Amino acid sequence: MLEILNLKPEAFGLDISDLSLKIIKLKKKRDSLTLASFGEAEIKPGVIEGGEIKDEDALSKIIKEAVPKMKGTKIGTKYVISSLPEEKAFLQVIQLPMMKEEELKKAILFEAENYIPLPIGEVYLDFQVVQPVVNHLDHIDILIAALPRKTVDPYLNSLKKAGLQPKAFEIESQAISRAIVKNELSPFPILLIDFGATRTSFIIFSGYSLRFTASIPVSSQKFTEAISKALKIDLAKAEKLKIKYGAEEKLRVKFKNEKSEIEKEKSDIFEALIPSFTDLAEQIEKYISYYQSHAQHEHLASNDKTISKILLCGGGANLKGLAEFLTTELKIPTEMGNPWINLLPKDLREVPELSYEKSLGYTTALGLALRGVKEK
Repeated sequence: MLEILNLKPEAFGLDISDLSLKIIKLKKKRDSLTLASFGEAEIKPGVIEGGEIKDEDALSKIIKEAVPKMKGTKIGTKYVISSLPEEKAFLQVIQLPMMKEEELKKAILFEAENYIPLPIGEVYLDFQVVQPVVNHLDHIDILIAALPRKTVDPYLNSLKKAGLQPKAFEIESQAISRAIVKNELSPFPILLIDFGATRTSFIIFSGYSLRFTASIPVSSQKFTEAISKALKIDLAKAEKLKIKYGAEEKLRVKFKNEKSEIEKEKSDIFEALIPSFTDLAEQIEKYISYYQSHAQHEHLASNDKTISKILLCGGGANLKGLAEFLTTELKIPTEMGNPWINLLPKDLREVPELSYEKSLGYTTALGLALRGVKEK
């Protein structure tokens, strides 16, 4: 009854990727937020490819069956904040002259045509005003976000077929930054790297906004395939070894008689991963260089465009030795992000129901759920 009368109903976060979906629902507890429901479900290969839904009926069935099976309290709402694929999105911060609010939308539609490589009539376009950290503007900064209608409509159809009502769709990078950027503000540029099963996303964030995003096919699965090929073992065993050892350069063991065998296995895995890691580092350097040469004034306390920190998230970020490797190769401090930083008291990175390592894979879903609670 309360849900029907509520003009701003609660919503849960739904992160949809090519091979899985993840759900998070938060609840208010006194003056803080806590986890109410969570879980994930597998999406069979071919249902979604490269962010494009190929089988709406199959996806809607997976969603419909997954929602009642979530751990924690029952999800008692049909309203959802859902992700949209990063690789299909166009994001850009643009500058416009100071103007009245009613004039702004028309000006944005006109200006957006210069940045979006599709006719405006073929995309869904949204925008938000970017507040300056240092307020000395003679113009307005606007973050525009656009996705092709042919990409978005199948997501809308699938959710409705599953009996859900989308309150909003959001590009993954927006949800990720909401989850792991403290108070959604960074006084200097930082790079967020989301490691998924099929791709990796780069997100540069400074001030109160995203500044640049890109996706590449380097992924956690590619690391597993590299180990499988180098060691001539099946993917299942390669995945276990990747999780067990990662790319640690040193390994401590208690029993001397096991040391040589374990260290050889570890060394083989490290050598197998080095080409993929090196490729990843080169890709990161390329995109950082592009950002630094194209970034416009961002109204920070300093005009320095140098990336001062890298935060890792996503299920693939748990790979041992990855943060240390990137710190060494890029000469930029790299650490694991905390997807609970805007939800839990200081220094806490997990809740009893969901470990920190698992939480990294729920970063996007947490960011979506956080929006669902904030807009309630």
